[in-house]
Formats: sequence, structure tokens, C-alpha cells
Amino acid sequence: MDTLGALALATDRPTDELMKKSPVGRTEPLITNIMWRNLLSQALYQIALLLTLQFKGESIFNLTPEENDTIIFNTFVLCQVFNEFNARKLEKKNVFKGILKNRLFLGIVGITIVLQVVMVEFLKKFANTVRLDWEQWLACIVMAAFTWPIGWFVKFIPVTETPIFSHLKRSRFIFAWIKQAVYHKCVSSSRLQTA
Repeated sequence: MDTLGALALATDRPTDELMKKSPVGRTEPLITNIMWRNLLSQALYQIALLLTLQFKGESIFNLTPEENDTIIFNTFVLCQVFNEFNARKLEKKNVFKGILKNRLFLGIVGITIVLQVVMVEFLKKFANTVRLDWEQWLACIVMAAFTWPIGWFVKFIPVTETPIFSHLKRSRFIFAWIKQAVYHKCVSSSRLQTA
């Protein structure tokens, strides 16, 4: 699934806007602040959703443990599929612009969905899943589709140009300096006590 997702995202042609940006230096972070913002929002949603399903899914949806496990697996995979659309345009709110021009992307997303349906519905022993009825499939799709509005709303959060972890380097230096000062104070006070 991850390989298909990476392949799907690599199929978009570079835009004129992207080509006008200056190159990124080799010492710059691989994951930008915009990526961190988008990653954290999706991660928080998916963790909250999947933990809710894990601990309350059986009672919420009146499921057997096997059905609940299948719904968790199915929802997780569908969240990734829906989030592939968000990952196409990291800064743009309209992630569907130009989607029909990239048939390869749509084909890969389609293959991913078909493989997921086959795995859940027909490879029960291999994937340790049970068949889901149409209402359960619809519930999985609706829960996963919430990644789209979350991805849209989070793009209103402003992001600084300074890399997030550059602050950690400074704070690590300050922490090391404080640690060294405390260590020297402890050593000197222990010498005074022994003398």
C-alpha cells in the first residue's frame, strides 16, 4: 500500500509555480514545516479515530471482535487512500484541481481500493479479516473521508519559514550549558563538603 501511495504521488507533473521556486539546500530539512503541520493533523485524527474504534468500536457499531478488527484495518487503509489526495497539494486548499489530468494517479488509487476490497472480502484467511456488509463499508468510507475536510481546515494554520527543529538545536545547546553548570556546581559543593 505504501509503495502504491508513493508511486501515485510521484506521478504528478511539476507545476509552473513549483519550477519558479528556488532550489532547497542540502542542509535543509527533508520534512518542511508545512509537511509537519499536515502530518500532525492527519496523525492526530487517525490515532483518535483508530483508538476509539479499538476500545469502543464493538459497542458503538454492535460488532463482533473480528468485525471490529476488520473495520479498524479497512478504515486505516482508506484513511491513507483519502489522504493521498491531500498530499498532492501541500499548500493548496483545492486538492482536486487537475486531478482528472493525472490518470496514472487515479489508476493507482483505483488499484489500491480494488486490492483493499479483495483483501477484506475474499482473502479472509490470508488477511485475517471477515466480510463487511455495505453499511460497514459505508461507515469506513465516511470515517476515512473526514481526512479531506481536516486537510482543508488545517491549511488555514499559518506556518513559519524557520524549520521547527532548528529551535531544538538552540534549546539543546542551552540544556547542555545548564547541565554543565549544574554538574560543576554539584562537583564543587561536594568538594567543599569533603574538605
